[in-house]
Amino acid sequence: MMLSAWWLWVLGGLVLAGLELAVPGYFFLGFAAGAVLTGGLAALGIAGTHTALTLVIFALLSAVAWAALRYVFGVAERDVKIIRRDINED
Repeated sequence: MMLSAWWLWVLGGLVLAGLELAVPGYFFLGFAAGAVLTGGLAALGIAGTHTALTLVIFALLSAVAWAALRYVFGVAERDVKIIRRDINED
């Protein structure tokens, strides 16, 4: 199957990593890590040859990579504003 070729996954991961340079926010970096890891597993023969199984593995690895990146880098201060008091109550 074409989707189980390991080099396509690695190439897709590199393209997504390059796209991350243009779009800030660590959004595509999780998908890039998931694609590269899926390519590595496919090269080792662990990811399987079925397209559906390979896509599930990619989705799981991408979710884990995204969560790990959020944990490591955190949420930027500019992303979330928490208002502790109302300025009209003074």
